[in-house]
Formats: sequence, C-alpha cells, structure tokens
Amino acid sequence: MTSRILTPRPGVLDIDAYVGGESKVAGVERIIKLSSNEGAFGPSPMALEAMRDAASVMHRYPDGSSSALRAAIAERFGLDADRIVCGAGSDELISLLTYSYAGPGDEVLYSQHGFLMYPIAAKAAGATPVKAAETDLRTDVDNLLAAVTDRTRIVFIANPNNPTGTYLPSSEVKRLRDGLPENVLLVLDAAYAEFVARDDYSPGTELVDAGQNTAMTRTFSKIFAMGGLRVGWGYFPAEIADVMNRVRGPFNVSSAGQAAGVASMRDVPFQDRARAHNLEWVAKTESALQGMGLKTTASVGNFVLARFANADRALACDTFLRSKGIIVRRMASYGLADCLRVSIGAADDMEAFLDATRAFMEGQA
Repeated sequence: MTSRILTPRPGVLDIDAYVGGESKVAGVERIIKLSSNEGAFGPSPMALEAMRDAASVMHRYPDGSSSALRAAIAERFGLDADRIVCGAGSDELISLLTYSYAGPGDEVLYSQHGFLMYPIAAKAAGATPVKAAETDLRTDVDNLLAAVTDRTRIVFIANPNNPTGTYLPSSEVKRLRDGLPENVLLVLDAAYAEFVARDDYSPGTELVDAGQNTAMTRTFSKIFAMGGLRVGWGYFPAEIADVMNRVRGPFNVSSAGQAAGVASMRDVPFQDRARAHNLEWVAKTESALQGMGLKTTASVGNFVLARFANADRALACDTFLRSKGIIVRRMASYGLADCLRVSIGAADDMEAFLDATRAFMEGQA
C-alpha cells in the first residue's frame, strides 16, 4: 500500500462516488437510454432558441445572482424571488446546505432508499449519514422521528423519492416538520414535483414560508429536460438564502443555463405535454410489468421501479436488455439489488423496453 503525501479530511475516502446512469453498451450502436430519468421529449424549443442566442455572449461572465431566472421562477410559482437561490443543479444546493449546517460530530438523516447524494454530501462535510427504515418502500415519518438524536442537524426527504417513485402527502410532511426540533433543518428535495398529479401532494413551499428551518430544492433536469446544463434552484427562509449566497460560487449558473431556464419556465404548454405523456406511460408501463408478474410501486415520478423475484433475476434481465441496446438502471447501490428502474422515454422507446422485458420474462432470453 502506497503512503499518501496529502491526507484528505476524515470521511472523504469512505465516500462511494456517485455514478450516473450509463449511456453506452459495448458493441451496440443504437442505444435506448432509460437510465437517468431524463425528459422524454428533450428540452423546450423555446429553451433551445434562448440557449443559441446566449452563445453570442459566452465571453461575458453570467449574472452572478441569476436575477432573470429567479424572477421567472418566482412568477411561475408565486414565490418571493429574493428567497430563491439558483445553483449548478439541485445537487450543488444539497451539498451547500450540508456544508453550511452540518459538520464533524453531526448527523444527517435520510430515508433508507433516499437519493445517494445525501450520504455523499454528509461524509464530504465530515458529518455522519444516518438511514431511517422505510415501510413498503415509502418514507416512514415515525421511523425518521425515532432516529433523531441530539446530533441530528439535517433531515433530507426526496418527495417524490428516487428511486422508489413513492411520495409523502403534505399532511405527513407537516407532521414530520412539527415533530422535529426547531434547530434541525428539514430539506425537501422536490426534483420530480412537476410530474405529480395527486391532490394531497405539495412540494413544500408552504412549510418554507411558515418558519426558518425548512428548505426546498428543485431542478431543471427532469420535466424541463435540461440535465446537461446543470441548473437547479431552491426556495429558502431569508436567513438560509443569505447563507447560501455567501457560500455558493459567484458565477455558479452559466449564461446559457440561465437563458434556457427562463425560456423553459415560461413554456407552460411544453410542461403540460411532458406531464401528460409521463402520466400515460407510467400507468402503461406499470400495468404491463405487473402483467408479467413483476411488482411496481405506483410511481409518481418519471420512472418506474420494477421488482424481480431476486437479485440474480434482475441482473439477468438487465443483461438481456443491454444486449438489445436498452439501458435501464440497476438499483444495488440503493440497497435494492432485486430491482431495476426504468425512466419514461418516448413512446417507441417504452414499447421497445416492454417488448424486450416481456421476451425475457417469457423465457425467450
């Protein structure tokens, strides 16, 4: 074993680096990528036009405060623009919140199958990540509250949750907030909020407005299909927004990202079309998979979680799909080795996925 000249802070070498969804299969030319929950239609035409226009001034630094983008977000959702902070995807905001409010000796709490960036951000900040068990692949408020200790500083909740696709109704989120100590920050990661069509759901803006200890993060990577530009935003109490503006990079959102974000936010018909397509194909995909004998979770995101009889069966199906050029996401890193997650793509891609999965399940592999 070689010795290190420089030693990173404790915990950094314990981090398992985040690995995104794959996009290539050796020896296969035509790929159907359904592994990263990307938008089925690509970005809004208005966003593409705005990005092309922004290219002519790429030699200029971007607006460091993302003022036009914050104004567009505030107008779209009826929020206070002064309490919106933009970032390089919601991932950056999650990391900045963790660095700002947790450190060595502190605990960061999240649900059992929550987004992998939560424990990564906790370890990077020197804090200890703590999982709370889920019930039937759903965030369990009672288990979270029971896991709170004097060292708990942040609770992360992805709502809807990736990769399970399940969600907490607004009444349960409020019960969680009411049960947490005032000095514990509740972060509601609502990356998939725009896809949800349930009357009892809220991304959490009302809880942010109600106090000083709840934050909400959002992204342009999902329904707005701008993952390649890395644009996210958060809505915070004024004091937390001030902290975030102190610790973020001065030009953390590119000019192209800001311009595309403004245009995309205003293209409501595009969002409606994407949402309708997603609702249709989540229902079709879950119904078809259930008809093949697989279990699903009634997802409200833009993906479906398929549960196989065991981990070997899930791996075998994934291998078969890859031989057909279809890439979905293995879930072993989330503690769900018997599951595969499939993103909702274009109609033809979803038909190809279902046909291939059906062939596998019928023993034609």
